[in-house]
Amino acid sequence: MKKVIHVSDAPRPHWVGDGFPVRSMFSYHSHGKQLSPFLLLDYAGPAEFEAADHPPGVGSHPHRGFETVTIVYKGEVEHRDSTGKGGVIGPGDVQWMTAGSGILHQEFHSEEFTRTGGALEMVQLWVNLPAKDKMAAPGYQAIVNNDIPVVALPNDAGSLRVIAGDYDGRAGPAHTFTPMQVWDLKLKQGSTSEFTLPEGWNSALIVLHGTVLVNGNSVAREAQMVLLDSAGSKVAIEANNDAVVLLLSGEPIDEEIVGHGPFVMNTQAEIIQAIDDFNSGRFAQIPA
Repeated sequence: MKKVIHVSDAPRPHWVGDGFPVRSMFSYHSHGKQLSPFLLLDYAGPAEFEAADHPPGVGSHPHRGFETVTIVYKGEVEHRDSTGKGGVIGPGDVQWMTAGSGILHQEFHSEEFTRTGGALEMVQLWVNLPAKDKMAAPGYQAIVNNDIPVVALPNDAGSLRVIAGDYDGRAGPAHTFTPMQVWDLKLKQGSTSEFTLPEGWNSALIVLHGTVLVNGNSVAREAQMVLLDSAGSKVAIEANNDAVVLLLSGEPIDEEIVGHGPFVMNTQAEIIQAIDDFNSGRFAQIPA
């Protein structure tokens, strides 16, 4: 079994723009080596929004050197970026954006969701790029719910959505620069499931709903993270009640991480260059 290193609470919520009340479950500042290639995870909501005239969210801002992965559970988010891509993602959909050499994007509640109001719940994960790919061309993968394989777990324990990587012979639709598994689990109360992960990969469980017992000895509840040791290859999850869990596992990128705000590179000089490129207008613009 992969040993449980610790179970951590999420810090207090904070706002990103005026549309996303988030709890930062981890970041590379505290878990850089332990969770590489994953850099950061913000859990937004669950939160109720009243109907409004203008979409809340985050206006145009830059990124360089990594990818952002947005998974929507409730509500709708509208995206636009400087590659000319964009669209609305709703429950079950995933947006996988490669910032690479530099991208500008904006994220708002969709016009329809703004008009009606309602519950918003989503996750945004930052995934690092290796040095050789940090200046790759920016890109955007719009992954709709119907394109994500759903695999029934043994013994009627629930289901697993394969967003990235593979499970039981089913491959997820996301293209990734390094090997990883991003699995979205729905576990039934009273069930126990065992999952096999590659030896040496960094892994974590993010509990979004419910209470689970990990490897028979560690309890994790809503908005808690379970950090697993890279040694070993098995993890057992018992659902004490119906649970939603995001399971992340990836091959570590054994390189220096230097970050500043929306830029994550390998050296301070590269950060300075990114800031200069942005301030000098060398990032493309979001089309009108």
